[in-house]
Amino acid sequence: MPDSLPPFLPHSAGLLESLATRFRMRDATIAVIGLGYVGLPLILTLVEAGFHAIGLDSNPARIADLAAARSPLRQLAPGAIAAALETGRLRLTGEGRALAEADAILVCVPTPLGPHREPDLSAVESATRLIAAHLRPGQLIILESTSYPGTTRSVMQPILEETGLRCGRDVFLAHAPEREDPGNAQHRTATIPRVIGGTDPASLDLALALYGAFVARTVPVASADVAEAVKLTENTFRAVNIALMNELKLVFEPMGIDIWEVIEAARTKPFGYMPFFPGPGLGGHCIPVDPHYLTWQARAHGVATRFIDLASEINAAMPRHVLDRLAEALDRTQGRGLRGSRILVIGLGYKRNLDDLRHSPALVLMEMLEARGAEVRHLDPLVPVIPPQAEHPRLAGRRSIGQGREAFSDFAAGLIVTDHDDIDYATLAAALPLLVDTRNVCARLGLTGPHIVKA
Repeated sequence: MPDSLPPFLPHSAGLLESLATRFRMRDATIAVIGLGYVGLPLILTLVEAGFHAIGLDSNPARIADLAAARSPLRQLAPGAIAAALETGRLRLTGEGRALAEADAILVCVPTPLGPHREPDLSAVESATRLIAAHLRPGQLIILESTSYPGTTRSVMQPILEETGLRCGRDVFLAHAPEREDPGNAQHRTATIPRVIGGTDPASLDLALALYGAFVARTVPVASADVAEAVKLTENTFRAVNIALMNELKLVFEPMGIDIWEVIEAARTKPFGYMPFFPGPGLGGHCIPVDPHYLTWQARAHGVATRFIDLASEINAAMPRHVLDRLAEALDRTQGRGLRGSRILVIGLGYKRNLDDLRHSPALVLMEMLEARGAEVRHLDPLVPVIPPQAEHPRLAGRRSIGQGREAFSDFAAGLIVTDHDDIDYATLAAALPLLVDTRNVCARLGLTGPHIVKA
């Protein structure tokens, strides 16, 4: 730290209460590091609530787009970025020195998996070192990125304290795991309850004061470790229940039982059941990744996670099952194999009505189909051109076909992977000799026929 900084009087009740009051009154400047799927909705919510905000991103193109009110996220309300800019309270920058002006810094950077499915915290570590380079006494730092229990305390805190400042005394540190659900208009950043855990009581109190000023409800927990565990529990719960439905689908198929009909009937029970749905594989930035953060940390503590590991194995096997169902249906209905067949993959986003391709099973299936000799095209009005993907570099630049009977006529089969609303399923069903549906969208729309196969 520069020698010119005045000493901070730790745990002065007056100083802490003054900062908490500024948070409650929204009379503070909040910085957000990482302006992606989590950070961008977050900073727009902060500005809407009345805070001054500094948005920091390492991608100059992202900063330029946002400064011009161009949204990189389809799910944002039209005009949301322009409205935030017009308030004069939103500053966008790629310069880390701006962090010194913030009263609180929220870290929203990616936490992917490494090549061996181990946690990759390089972005968290880099962001923390950037904060440390500009850290001043009295600041509150909050990690929103998902990680294993202990990350805030054992990874971030030591880096921050290399400055000579102490967390809980000179600066404050907490974890508030993000709960974004892209494309969900009902549950937005401001309306979703937020779990918050501090590395010490003072940090928790300050974080509660801040989040209480822009979200509907805060849920304090005993520590940052507990808050990290909450997020992993939420997403592991979803992953293992999807795996259960995927396995039940495999069980019921040879019995001639439709898993979708079973689920619809089961969900009428008003207690003891909640619906989850099978699919072609997990996608997105959370569900395919987060259970591995938990199992990695469990192994570090000598604990086996057989149930979670099995769920991951089942989910990872679903693209292969879908491919087998498609191959069987082609052979049965047309007497042909995948090699040389033109296959239309329908819907690339990992989730309905999103253009987000992270961990999308559609990309996996495209590559698997081509490995079996099929000629593959895709239909997705939200993804007219496939952008570069680290895990699927060969697919970059591929263009979506248009919609219409003529466009569909040359394909041996269509494979519905993601059921976007903007797709003309009726024309697909009428034009294609075989339509394999992994999302039950045809049944929902009343489209039937021997050439429509569920997978």
